[in-house]
Amino acid sequence: MSRHRRRKSKSSAGPIVGGIALVLATAGIGAGVWYLNEQAEAKPVLDKVTLCPITGPKEITAVLLDVTDPISNITALDLRNQFQELVAAVPTGGLIEVYTLTDTASELDKSFSGCNPGDASTVSDWTGNKRLVQERWEKGFQKPLDEIAGRVDQGSAGKQSPILAGIQKINVAAFGDKQYKELPKQLVIASDLIEHTSAYSMYANGVDYSKFQKSTAPDLFRTALNGTSVRLLEFQRPGMKFDSLQLADFWTKWIMANDGKLDQFTRLEGIL
Repeated sequence: MSRHRRRKSKSSAGPIVGGIALVLATAGIGAGVWYLNEQAEAKPVLDKVTLCPITGPKEITAVLLDVTDPISNITALDLRNQFQELVAAVPTGGLIEVYTLTDTASELDKSFSGCNPGDASTVSDWTGNKRLVQERWEKGFQKPLDEIAGRVDQGSAGKQSPILAGIQKINVAAFGDKQYKELPKQLVIASDLIEHTSAYSMYANGVDYSKFQKSTAPDLFRTALNGTSVRLLEFQRPGMKFDSLQLADFWTKWIMANDGKLDQFTRLEGIL
């Protein structure tokens, strides 16, 4: 009798094991479906024009390119490399706007405005189409910015160089938008950094910040940067009465006086 009971017990284990396996498989499928749903929901819906999340970008970078005077080939190459490095650092969902300085105060040409939508590496085969995502990134983000990088040496001589007015315009038009006020902000200025307007001209007055303070320029170009991180890329000009260190000192004082933070000052290769 005991042997009969043992055989019966052994034969009944099959359905129990099978039931456990079925439960585990069902749980695994459920977990997989949950994961895919979570991944799909985590992907933001993008604006078709700007490629920004419809809920808004996560940070904003504005670039001011000063092409009011031509630059040398080696300087242009260095600037191109710096610009491409900057673009590569824009995170998925980050907004970048590129402006070109003109010789008319407060008049800027906007070359680009859009978010990094993420390339193929930001999606999996389970939750997205890698090919379409890559094409969207290349066409809407990388290619137009590469084209801008290729044109950085196409400057033309201007009557004045209103850098302060350009910064002020970006701060109001780009950073001042209500939906962007709480976002991390970075301003990158690629220029010879020589302010030259009727309000204040470094050619005539040098880079003595105390002289600048006595002019009408501080009030005219007052700019509440509110903690914006500022990066300066300087083009070197020959034969100036002041050097790059003096320029850096002037701009550091101006940025601090307007509640900004100087992140980096870089003197580009070459002489204009």
